[in-house]
Amino acid sequence: MAVKVSRRPVPPPAPAPRKPYLIAVLLVVVLAVGAGIGYLVGRPDSVEKMQIADLKRDAEQIKTLTDQARLTVEELDKILPAMGEPGPPDVPAWQEAIRKAVERHSETPSGMTETNVARGGFRSAVNALSISVDLLAAAQKLPEADRAPYIELATRQRTLAVTTWSVAATQLDQLNVEAGYGHQHAYLSGAPGEGGMHADEIPEGTE
Repeated sequence: MAVKVSRRPVPPPAPAPRKPYLIAVLLVVVLAVGAGIGYLVGRPDSVEKMQIADLKRDAEQIKTLTDQARLTVEELDKILPAMGEPGPPDVPAWQEAIRKAVERHSETPSGMTETNVARGGFRSAVNALSISVDLLAAAQKLPEADRAPYIELATRQRTLAVTTWSVAATQLDQLNVEAGYGHQHAYLSGAPGEGGMHADEIPEGTE
């Protein structure tokens, strides 16, 4: 009869101790990932930076356009009342004043859409006014009996110019408010009775 011999269970081998350098590597990786996420979260977005740059550029363009419009208003308000009078026109002086205005508003720098609209409106207005004076100049070369149709066309063209300017001035006023400059009024006032929009009663500089 066989004798059973009891055997002690053999314990599993003890796990090998973790090497210190593996822990160090893991720690470095975790820190690197955390730093990368922090950089991505805290880094200024490139699109946002471009938007800020565009807004700053547009604010400068709005101020420049406002200064240009004010100078043009100052010059044109000196000649617009006389252009509506029945007396003999001083065409050469009017043409010279309007030529300066056309040249001043001929620049077309790239800007925000709203600013481009205002700039284009001012440019269209002074060009229309130039055509009006050219029609008067052409009328002066005709016999007096044939001048009436040209003078009527010149008057209609002047009305169109003043109306177009008023729309651009209204747009410019709103742009100044949005840019933080407050209300800025650059409306032509030397042609009473003409069509178009008028300045509001809000004091300039008021937001």
